[in-house]
Amino acid sequence: MKLTYPLVAGAILAGIAGQGLAAGKAAVLETYADIAHAGYEDSLIAARSLGIAVDALIAQPSAATLQAARAAWLAARVPYQQTEVFRFGNPIVDEWEGKVNAWPLDEGLIDYTASSYPGATDENPHAAINVVANARFTLSGTEIDATEITPALLAEALHEADEIEANVATGYHAIEFLLWGQDLNGTGPGAGDRPWTDYARHEACTNGNCERRAAYLEAATDLLVSDLEWITAQWAEGGAARAAVTADPDAGIAAMLTGMGSLSYGEQAGERMKLGLMLNDPEEEHDCFSDNTHNSHYYDGIGVRNVYLGRYVRIDGRVVEGPSLSELVAAASPETDAALRAALDRSVAALSEIKRVAEAGMSYDQMLARGNAEGGALIQHAVDGLVAQTREIERAVAALALQPIAFEGSDSLDDPDAVFQ
Repeated sequence: MKLTYPLVAGAILAGIAGQGLAAGKAAVLETYADIAHAGYEDSLIAARSLGIAVDALIAQPSAATLQAARAAWLAARVPYQQTEVFRFGNPIVDEWEGKVNAWPLDEGLIDYTASSYPGATDENPHAAINVVANARFTLSGTEIDATEITPALLAEALHEADEIEANVATGYHAIEFLLWGQDLNGTGPGAGDRPWTDYARHEACTNGNCERRAAYLEAATDLLVSDLEWITAQWAEGGAARAAVTADPDAGIAAMLTGMGSLSYGEQAGERMKLGLMLNDPEEEHDCFSDNTHNSHYYDGIGVRNVYLGRYVRIDGRVVEGPSLSELVAAASPETDAALRAALDRSVAALSEIKRVAEAGMSYDQMLARGNAEGGALIQHAVDGLVAQTREIERAVAALALQPIAFEGSDSLDDPDAVFQ
């Protein structure tokens, strides 16, 4: 791992052809892999801290221990969101990611819900199983013994059961639901407000099954830690993800740009932001139980910029940096590099403004409300910035003489009428 590596534009590129360019690309890919490893390792460290807070909540349920567990969850999201840029271009990440960050979820699979919750539907007949309340249930015609709630039960029997994406039983958002509960405020103020007594013992227990709820929370948190241990190892020296992305310099650089463009455009600008704005639907916000969506969006944006600039600030303040994609593009086209860096700064500034306004009192779900002109403008400005950023990423692909890359799309951006069909 490279720490505080001096960045001097063009210094890694002794030439722009032959071995000089190949060596430059290889160095950029090493930085990329180092940042991936550091980001996932930070996510693992933060998840272990979350596990300690969850253990404390279970051991001594109180308003204070619930609040501490929530704070640990929020802190754990900061490094993880910065790793989402490693999706789309790295198959190992793509095959794994759904275990830890799938959303949205049908809450009734896991625990009790409000009477307004629709429950089982033709699209998801398992949406009201309520594992916390039921030690035995039938899933896809098979009798499931959930007397003991374990990581294996969640991962192997429940998560994405019947290949239904809304059956999210593991990862950050399952834990988020168990800490906050449903956000029943729609586009009004307020997040989920699960009482700490949902983890209390004996007669103090509210909403029943407190011990099983605690067991589910513990199992989900333990599973998150083990999943992050696995992905961190894939990016370490000798890891499969590092080996795959560094094996072919051109393919590796294309993977970097694929992750940047696909996260910027189809995933964040489209599915996570524009879609919710079009529908005025708080169910489309990423961290919907905790009202933390403003931070998730912001740190996604930071992650894209990290990869381009070859620089990541770890949760302990150390800096991982090295030869960057920005330098590589600048050697081919200084104008393209300058334009992309400026576009990244503008999109991060727009996301930062959403974060600022949310922290001042207008949460992201309130911004989505029909008739909220200020909130809608904030979201649209960030969407516009991310789309413009993607156009500059496409220019970088061309400047590096790579094959054109088909970034992830979204009907909300590419075919808006289809959203309402």
